Amino acid sequence: MRGLVLEGGAMRGLFTAGVTDALYAARIRFDGIIGVSAGACFGCNYKSHQPGRAIRYNMRYARDPRYCSWRSLLHTGDLFNAQFCYREIPDRLDPFDRRMFDADPCAFYCVTTDCATAQAVYHHCARADADTFERIRASASMPGVARPVPLDGGLHLDGGLSDGIPLLHFESIGYDRNVVILTRPRDYRKHPSWKHALLRPFLRDLPAISRAVRERPLVYNATLDAIAARERAGAALVIAPEAPLPIGRICHDPTRMRQVYDIGLCLGRKRASDVERFLAG
Repeated sequence: MRGLVLEGGAMRGLFTAGVTDALYAARIRFDGIIGVSAGACFGCNYKSHQPGRAIRYNMRYARDPRYCSWRSLLHTGDLFNAQFCYREIPDRLDPFDRRMFDADPCAFYCVTTDCATAQAVYHHCARADADTFERIRASASMPGVARPVPLDGGLHLDGGLSDGIPLLHFESIGYDRNVVILTRPRDYRKHPSWKHALLRPFLRDLPAISRAVRERPLVYNATLDAIAARERAGAALVIAPEAPLPIGRICHDPTRMRQVYDIGLCLGRKRASDVERFLAG
């Protein structure tokens, strides 16, 4: 089966949105899509047949404090306002095509991290209902700037803490030809950062998550090595930025957002024929 694996990275995910919009325009279809964090938030538009939607609403609400702001964090506990981002935008302001999402045969999955165990949980989102949007929200809930999301009797946070690029999981459930979209250049490796220490006060009651944050560079780099091995074996095709993207995890500049999206769009157009050949086997 043909799979599409989408890394997160907050606003770096607009690069992914550009690549996927180019692949969609080239009429490339997949049997399944799995996204983490921004990869899930933006990747669901592939299944709903809405290219351009991710960049459109991000640019439109880039400076709207209801979307992403310290004011939202102070008043709601979430930097990205849950009510606005996961209800008002998809329900009313830039409607998500629920009917098309439900009808399209492509399977859609997102990844979260169980707060009690710090293990990855893989959610099959079959319908574009409130439950699916909560799972996508949990997948993108970064510790320290978002509240844990209650799911299935437990609390969940950002899937990037446990499985930031879930290629091996997708292979384990039958997807044997996978396109992987990264949001960092191929030679990127994650290193321990002093910034992790800033999260300790927020994770005092979540020791497993605290450990996952501390160990994330090791786990993430091992994942990159495994992906490179699968690519050498011909089982995966990787699309990654050719240089570091000119955007941070958070951005309120529509022009910068468009720049990053266009980088992805151009690269997606350039690689579309490679993707078609790869998926054809």
